Amino acid sequence: MPRRAARNTVMVRRPTTAQIQAMTASKNATPPRDIDVEVSGLDIASLTLDTPLIPFVPKRRVPKTPFHFLSLPAEVRISIYAHFFDDDENEEGDVLDLEPRNYRRFHKKLAIIRVCRLVREEATHYFYSTRSFRIFPIFPGRYFKTKRPLLARLKPHQRACLTSIQLRVGPGWGAPPRGWVVNDALGLADCTNVRTISVFVENDPSDSIYNGFRRDEGFYEDFCRNLLSKILESMPAITAIQFDGHPSVKKTGHMMKGLLDLAHTAGKSIQWGPLRGWTDADEQPELPMKKASWEEMKHRQQNNELHSVMTEAHT
Repeated sequence: MPRRAARNTVMVRRPTTAQIQAMTASKNATPPRDIDVEVSGLDIASLTLDTPLIPFVPKRRVPKTPFHFLSLPAEVRISIYAHFFDDDENEEGDVLDLEPRNYRRFHKKLAIIRVCRLVREEATHYFYSTRSFRIFPIFPGRYFKTKRPLLARLKPHQRACLTSIQLRVGPGWGAPPRGWVVNDALGLADCTNVRTISVFVENDPSDSIYNGFRRDEGFYEDFCRNLLSKILESMPAITAIQFDGHPSVKKTGHMMKGLLDLAHTAGKSIQWGPLRGWTDADEQPELPMKKASWEEMKHRQQNNELHSVMTEAHT
């Protein structure tokens, strides 16, 4: 007799106490909070790193009551402009020239002229009227050889605010740059408020130290004289010329003689700068140095040796 197949027995496990508590808690669970609803509603793209992140930009604080700058008296506003345009690199007697430092020093500060018309007029007049500008650049390289000096790059209303300009001669005494030309593009006719022009002489090629190096006898002296003459013709409002120079420049040299004669011929009053220390009195000739004899040099050496020995003995 065939044997019956055994029945498949199914074993049912009784749930544990922890499972019973978990099922009871799930039935009594509260509905999802609002934050859960917001998270579930987010786009999946915003939860990944595949999309670019938007940088956080803090909002700029805007005062509820703005400062009424234009309500201040004009004298107070001028004092504020003086503090605003104060430059750490500006030294006494500094002259603005065409050079690479200008962008770092003044580019951001001159943005104040874009505020409004009144601020533009006041700030422009203060900035250009309180500084001295060089007519032809002397900074080495492409600035020195440029055909557009600093004055040519200014606008006519900016040149009209100028009160002080400087002509510095000496650089390029062997071959002056082609850009050192007085023409209409230079804009000297717009400088109507300039009354005094400063002429600074770096060197005098007529000195004996330049023998064998100068281009021609009197070439650079005549060049500077013609340059100053054309400047005075373009600026009839100039009434005085201030001369200054390095200590090596002599008033009795060919360079200064030609410039002084031109100033007298043009009827301009002559002033003297602070560096060289010239006065209206005639320049005293320098005394020739006396060559010391061999005995004098030997006597000085012995005295120096004796002094050093006595100093070591006291110490």
